[in-house]
Amino acid sequence: MMLAEPDQVSALILAGGRSSRMGTDKALLLWKGIPLLERVCRVADQCCSSVSVLTPWPQRYQPIISVPVQFIEEATPQQGPLIALGQGLEEISSPWILLLACDLPCLESQLLRGWSRKLRGLPDPLLAQVPYHQERWEPLCGFYHRRCLPQLQSFIAQGGRSFQGWLEQMPVQKLAVNGATAAMLRNCNTPEDLASS
Repeated sequence: MMLAEPDQVSALILAGGRSSRMGTDKALLLWKGIPLLERVCRVADQCCSSVSVLTPWPQRYQPIISVPVQFIEEATPQQGPLIALGQGLEEISSPWILLLACDLPCLESQLLRGWSRKLRGLPDPLLAQVPYHQERWEPLCGFYHRRCLPQLQSFIAQGGRSFQGWLEQMPVQKLAVNGATAAMLRNCNTPEDLASS
């Protein structure tokens, strides 16, 4: 079995999207008076050994973050979260990465810690642990082991860009999603999404 202690899980927060449906940079939007990116960083800091933010614009976000964060400059901006995960797996040395979108205002550290504890019992063949809800993966709140990097690189080299498609061919542990979990996984793509969170 692959044991996962808290110091073996690092958070990687993606803050490189276009925010086209939102109309403005959603990482900077306030939710209960706190920028969305800062909110996600705070939660990640409570349940991971380290927190990294992958973005093309580190200077834009450094002033709003109050917890210890490493900024990683995105090598190929706006190419999608799958390529971003690949860069994170190359640059972060922890065995496990908790991949998070920057627009998840309802994240709960207690639930994430519970999911992290489940990593301790994962059999060796499983390389990821990801929520699965309504016949779809929720990849931007999932755990990925460093050993999945070769499969990811091969998938990308063959032109693959779909997170759903990649996970369907991977040995992944499904995380059950209930009502409370589903609420936590809701991201904010439009002003209406943010208002209803």
